Amino acid sequence: MRLRGAAQTLLLALLLALVASSSFAVSSAPVTSTAPAAHVADRSAPLPRRQILHLALRADPAQEYLLYVPGSGGAGAPVFVSVHGISRNFEEHATLFAPFAEAHGAVLVAPSFTEAGNDDYQRLGREGRGGRSDLMLDAILDEVGTLTGATTQHFYLFGFSGGAQFTHRYALAHPERIARALVGSAGWYMFPDSSVPYPYGLGASAEFPDVHFDPERFLRVPITVFVGGADTGVKNVRRSPEIDRQQGTTRRERAQRWVDAMRRAATSRGLEPRVTCVIVPGIHHSFRQFMEHGQLGERVFGAIGDTPMSAEPANAQVKR
Repeated sequence: MRLRGAAQTLLLALLLALVASSSFAVSSAPVTSTAPAAHVADRSAPLPRRQILHLALRADPAQEYLLYVPGSGGAGAPVFVSVHGISRNFEEHATLFAPFAEAHGAVLVAPSFTEAGNDDYQRLGREGRGGRSDLMLDAILDEVGTLTGATTQHFYLFGFSGGAQFTHRYALAHPERIARALVGSAGWYMFPDSSVPYPYGLGASAEFPDVHFDPERFLRVPITVFVGGADTGVKNVRRSPEIDRQQGTTRRERAQRWVDAMRRAATSRGLEPRVTCVIVPGIHHSFRQFMEHGQLGERVFGAIGDTPMSAEPANAQVKR
């Protein structure tokens, strides 16, 4: 018994030594963590790598975001932005996507659009309701570029549910910045129809006078839409007779209709359709379920692998 106990103690010591010796190595292997994000006070020091950092935007300290720098560093690295839905689960987005950012050498950014400060962020925001969320993301990316040296002129943009609304509208408003947009289970969409006012179409809106769209540019953006095959409920889905006629009634139906409309719009202009839809069987309207059982992380970064950051612009461990 004593010999067995000694052997077990020796084995445990060897395992701990092995872990300790490898913990500072730069690795392409995914990392996981469920601890809260580390707040960074001293930005003059090099940013820690391989952990999620909780930052406040210098230009507007009320605007917060999470940042993950992979073990390989941020200099010249691609940037992946993940935007939460109305549950404001931005820490969950950062935690679940961090292993994929690490494996692919990407800098991960997860902005926090609060209900008090950005209650209309899904539609890019407007004056009197927290300001423009698209411009806030631009400011965050400018800061991230300065802090990390990552490539922020073009980036990969993902959003789920309400974040998917933000993502596709941002991509259509700022196509020159998007390497690929990844739209996860949006509740409703902005259709490529100039006869319908924004945010349901491309037409002018008195509420959003400064938002403009050019189909010749945004139809060149590669966009992948992901939706669960079982995402057929109508809870928290914006409904009206007009919306239902245009888009359908469920997130799955609306995703398919929007993709079809975008592809038709491209074909009608002599452009190659660059919008595709991926329906994953058995997945309901849950970001965590999609990540853990629908391989959403693998699917998203698989799509990113098809569009390297060097492509031409569209217009030519978490710790407190």
